Amino acid sequence: MRYRFNFLLFSCVAFPIMMHAQVINGYARVNSIAGQTLNLASVSEGGDSFEVGEEVIVMQMQDDVIGANTADNSNFGNLGSIASAGLYEINEIASITESGGVPASVTLVSSLSNTYNTGPNQRVQLITFPTFGSPDHTTTGTYRARNWNGNRGGVLAFNVDGTLTIANDLHADQRGFRGANANGGGSASCSGGANYRLASTGNFADKGEGIYRNNTAAYEAGQARILNGGGGGNSHNGGGGGGGNFTAGGQGGPGWPNCSPSGGGFGGISLSSQISGERIFMGGGGGSGEGNNGGVPDGGDGGGIILISANEIITSGSCGTHTISANGAAPSTGSGGDGNSGGGAGGTIVFNVNSWNIASTCPIVVEANGGAGGDVTHPDIHGAGGGGGMGAIIFNIAEPTTNTTITTVSGSGGQNCNTCGSASGGTGSPGDGVLDNEAGPLPVVLQSFFAHKATNYNLLEWCSSVEINNDYYLLEKSKKGQRWLPFATVNGRGNSLEENCYRYLDQSPYQFETYYRLSQHDFDGKSEILGVRKAATYSEIAEGEILLEPNPCEERFRIRTNANLQYISIIDINGRPVKGVSLSKLNQQYVLANVSNLSSGIYFIRIKESMKRFIKR
Repeated sequence: MRYRFNFLLFSCVAFPIMMHAQVINGYARVNSIAGQTLNLASVSEGGDSFEVGEEVIVMQMQDDVIGANTADNSNFGNLGSIASAGLYEINEIASITESGGVPASVTLVSSLSNTYNTGPNQRVQLITFPTFGSPDHTTTGTYRARNWNGNRGGVLAFNVDGTLTIANDLHADQRGFRGANANGGGSASCSGGANYRLASTGNFADKGEGIYRNNTAAYEAGQARILNGGGGGNSHNGGGGGGGNFTAGGQGGPGWPNCSPSGGGFGGISLSSQISGERIFMGGGGGSGEGNNGGVPDGGDGGGIILISANEIITSGSCGTHTISANGAAPSTGSGGDGNSGGGAGGTIVFNVNSWNIASTCPIVVEANGGAGGDVTHPDIHGAGGGGGMGAIIFNIAEPTTNTTITTVSGSGGQNCNTCGSASGGTGSPGDGVLDNEAGPLPVVLQSFFAHKATNYNLLEWCSSVEINNDYYLLEKSKKGQRWLPFATVNGRGNSLEENCYRYLDQSPYQFETYYRLSQHDFDGKSEILGVRKAATYSEIAEGEILLEPNPCEERFRIRTNANLQYISIIDINGRPVKGVSLSKLNQQYVLANVSNLSSGIYFIRIKESMKRFIKR
């Protein structure tokens, strides 16, 4: 059963009912954006459904970043401008429209902080960001990202408000940008130093996929890279280039008979100068080796993206080693008399975690490594695949070291023949891709914001569920909601994944009506407007409107509504009536609900035709 409700206030996130599913996220391509409304296509809800009140991630997977680098020369496929590629942020769904039972558009609670581009050379994706636990959670199976298919997938992301116990592997291995399709055409003479980009053809292998979405047939093949996608091998039997991410991929081997200039595909570019806690990428796909004997495999796929937010990560017991990984793939070895293909680059893992407590009897391995290039099994030199570049592993604090192994290693180049040298491996030194103390894209997740109007003062109340790098809140007021006057600041909690609530008394409100604007300010000077409210008395609340506070709740919450409270129904996530909830009237404005007898989980309260979701911890 799916519920779609329009909430006035920020409500709490939901989590999938099927906790044992391997894929735990929902995905959709964003076709266009109009203000806070995202129009969707290619929706996948097999792992999690898009729901009102649920947090989601908006992410620019690909953008028009090639610029003027499109001529048929060695500069083809280099970076023009990074534009919005790799930017992402967390928001919340305010409403959903459907077509045939599938979400057609979602409207977000707040305005987007970044600009996202949805043209022909671009892809934007919407991903569910479920919260597990109440507040703690232990993994119940191997969680993995869905494969990237050119429109959606490639990302594993979830939040735990309390302690996350790692009891299984988490991975986005080979879930990123796709390696090139195998080349199986004829061959001509050596053609290194020419044919950097051309249409797909038998004598020139295809390029891997990267952060530029290519829809020009004349760019598909040839030895030049296409951003962080590895280049294809040129005739005769040049090897495919490795994909790139934090570091560049390696160039493929020269081809038969030891072609000079080399016909090997160029490695995908390094994106290290762009990567941060706010901008991340999937690993680039490896280019194909050029073939004429049918022995070339596909290029290796890049690693995907993992985003984990938790107050603490722990392990316990004698559980052996668990792995959190976003590795690139190595193509199959043994191409015989053909060039082989390049390895995929490692992906990106982001931890927004305040503390780690990893047991020696249950260590953790975290890795975002590039895949090795494919070998050639032949007595004469051909073109092996270049190794994939390493990915990135990003921490919001100093990286953990106790019983935790963290690796970012580039893939090695494949053997050009049975007894000769190798193609180039991905660049960089082991560990280059590990970044510490990187702040993420959304410093504060707001749960609620109230402006209560009284006779001589107004009471402002707000609650957050997440605060990262939060210095202070700024309160502003206006007579008409247009010209804003700052009048107070309230210190934030810095870094916190727990619920924090604040109150401020405005003893000088405007005479007739007062609008309030709440914004959040980081320690590094960045700021974000969180919401605007008009101060309202109890009698001004719309008929049937339901306000719950606090939400989530431990044992009790207050219901604020002016609807007739003679009949209130509480149902569970499956639509079944719930018993054991006692209600008592506090005053004209509030009714107190005692839910201490309920099990932890998601419930709904119904008053007349209105419904509101709440979480019992």
